[in-house]
Amino acid sequence: MFDDYASKLSDNVLKWVIDSVDRKAKVHSFSLLKGGTSSSVYGLSLHGEQGVSELVLRLIDNEEWVLAEPDLALHEAKSLQWAARTGIQTPKIVAYDKTGTSCQVPAVLMTRLRGSVDLSPVNMNLWLDGLAKTLVQIHSVDAGDFPWSYNTYMDVNSLDIPTWTSCPDLWKKAINIVKGPRPYTKQCFIHRDYHPTNVLWDGHAVSGVVDWVNACRGPAGIDVGHCRLNLTLLYGGHIADAFLSAYQRHAGSTGFKYDPYWDILSLIEVLPGPPQVYTGWTDFGFTGLTDEMMIQRADQYIKSLMAV
Repeated sequence: MFDDYASKLSDNVLKWVIDSVDRKAKVHSFSLLKGGTSSSVYGLSLHGEQGVSELVLRLIDNEEWVLAEPDLALHEAKSLQWAARTGIQTPKIVAYDKTGTSCQVPAVLMTRLRGSVDLSPVNMNLWLDGLAKTLVQIHSVDAGDFPWSYNTYMDVNSLDIPTWTSCPDLWKKAINIVKGPRPYTKQCFIHRDYHPTNVLWDGHAVSGVVDWVNACRGPAGIDVGHCRLNLTLLYGGHIADAFLSAYQRHAGSTGFKYDPYWDILSLIEVLPGPPQVYTGWTDFGFTGLTDEMMIQRADQYIKSLMAV
């Protein structure tokens, strides 16, 4: 089931796509999209009686991930339906194959949004403002009875001090903090993987947010922290700080209270291995980063967070 079958877009997969949209339609083209690291994601163009349909197909072909979360396709389908409440542009669910009955692996078919990833903005302040404002809009949605709730990516009680760091004492303190009690926070709808390669732009404006497979009920701070970590590794801690300021400005009186705990937890989640250059960044043409820079920036970040 989890061999290279899915990456070839077999006749069975294409038939399922066509049957889900318009049985008289024809697949005009398809291509593997950039940035997919945990599943194979394709852009497809279908021509049918209703015109051209631009779609995205996620084939969840990571066996370990599916074994850990067998309801991933259902999760993303429901997340997309809930995300429509945010008022921002999000993909619309077309169909999903929960268990891989038709596609041999779990699959999600959705509409494709206009816009592109921008990792080298002309105006960084404007870019950060749009990034922050969009996240505040996501967090303004009540998670209500959404079935999936936030969990850490790893067992924090099993963490050890990293061997690659130049400041082991600070990492030890940080690990002890996240092993302790969590600060109380209001639950809201969170993206859970909010970072620059999941945000699309059209000019200077955000045109949509993608990759909702991990969305859940949880603390706004973990989304903020995850994005800040990505910004730190990409550009440096000063950019992450500017993003936080923009988020706080847009959050206004929503009740958001910054707590460095969520930043520390987001950073801790890079363990146990040393932080490395994310292939999603290089896929979108961002160059100049090295693994050594990632280690240095992670250490600089832990120093700033523990100094708060």
